Amino acid sequence: MNLVALPAFADNYIWMLHDGRQALVVDPGEAAPVMAALAAEGLTLAGILVTHHHGDHVGGIAELLGAHPAPVWGPASETLPSGWASTVQRVDASNRFDVLGLTWQVLDVPGHTAGHVAYFCADTCLDEPVLFCGDTLFSGGCGRLFEGTAAQMWSSLLALSALPDTTLVCCAHEYTLSNLRFAGAVEPGNAELGRYTSHCQSLREAGHPTLPARLARERMINPFLRCEQPDVQAAGLARGAATSDPVAIFAALRQWKNDYR
Repeated sequence: MNLVALPAFADNYIWMLHDGRQALVVDPGEAAPVMAALAAEGLTLAGILVTHHHGDHVGGIAELLGAHPAPVWGPASETLPSGWASTVQRVDASNRFDVLGLTWQVLDVPGHTAGHVAYFCADTCLDEPVLFCGDTLFSGGCGRLFEGTAAQMWSSLLALSALPDTTLVCCAHEYTLSNLRFAGAVEPGNAELGRYTSHCQSLREAGHPTLPARLARERMINPFLRCEQPDVQAAGLARGAATSDPVAIFAALRQWKNDYR
């Protein structure tokens, strides 16, 4: 299997997983990058995974299906664009399905949107499990709360954090460096965070993605996964959290990040 991050818009990634013959793509907000990659590699489109309804994740699907008809899996409880939504196989955490000869588990991860889902595969022939998490978890950060609550997002992040250490975290945006600047403000004494920031800066200077991330490292550097750690709790309390409850800490950090420059 080959895992490829296709750049789209200013900072999106459309993830493509392929075996040299067939490809699975995730959140194709633009059709052109996917169609170019399919043509360049001589691939057939085997399916599309949708994590949530935002336009930069679904805007290219109609054009893509017009040229490459394929099954689409998407969140059970979100409104998707007319024209192709009626053909979507609606899924939630009760569902598993097979595509590319692989079994995918659906995870309910509300917070960024009310019905956001993620897709997890434990065995992809990449030697590591793969998580397509849309805009729920970013390297060093998490998505904004557009439709969900802090409690929902914290619960969603806990569910993702419980996946295996070696999981490849395939986020939908190249937000890593800006997230790490904020993480450094939350935990200035986190040595692993400093090392990871230097590593990611080197990747970007060389023109490479910082993604996929590794879940074990995210647990060490991502403040939104660390709301039970004393230094992160102290930062949240200093930013207005009423208690050290992880949901209160998370909410304070998320609001801080919203305004952080």
